Amino acid sequence: MTDFGVPEIEANWALFLDLDGTLLDLAPAPDAVVVPSGLIDALDGLAQRLDGALAIVTGRARATVDRLMAPLILPGGFGHGAELRDASGRVFALGAIPPLPPDWAPRLAHAAAGWPGVLLERKPHGLALHFRAAPQWRDAVRALLVALLAGHAEQFELLPAHMAFEIRPRGATKGRVVETLMASSPFADRRPVFVGDDVTDEDGMQAARRLGGLGLHVGRDLTGGPAQVRAWVATMAARLSQGMRHARA
Repeated sequence: MTDFGVPEIEANWALFLDLDGTLLDLAPAPDAVVVPSGLIDALDGLAQRLDGALAIVTGRARATVDRLMAPLILPGGFGHGAELRDASGRVFALGAIPPLPPDWAPRLAHAAAGWPGVLLERKPHGLALHFRAAPQWRDAVRALLVALLAGHAEQFELLPAHMAFEIRPRGATKGRVVETLMASSPFADRRPVFVGDDVTDEDGMQAARRLGGLGLHVGRDLTGGPAQVRAWVATMAARLSQGMRHARA
């Protein structure tokens, strides 16, 4: 057990990391997140020590993740698993993902314009309304999304998030990302470990546990939040790198 209260990252792990609230501190708006200095180098070093078995699994769009993580292009699941990229760089959908009705985004944008502080986040396979800057609109936001989903329950579901509600295709889950990547190189035959902080991450944690690994929750297991996750990643990357150098000496 490390000083961080969680196990040491081992060379045989396959590591699945959520982004917002796990690696990155939450921000007032989705486009206001900051990638702290040193994080990219730590992730790059850790991915090398794990032979590439490190994935980002997030509700964010793939293009957004690649911009935030640049110059790294990591495997993972995007849009809560609506889209997946494997270690070879191949991008594909996990099953049939229904397209969003074309009128949904304009309707939500119109509503958000009348609720000061509420922000609409458009994603390739989903939509989210954020009310972090205006929590008084929480119930109104939820009621609107519930009404929007009426008659579409077989295709889409409503997810609570950190000061937001989000529409997600039912076929997209982070657990499916874990299961799919664990069946391919370099993840196969490793111990899966999923680290996340939100409701949508529970699927990924459960999948990792079913496959003999760990599900670590930011807030319960890593009580210091994203800063503690980043410190754990950086420390373990350096330690694994040092161990490999000693092994070669």
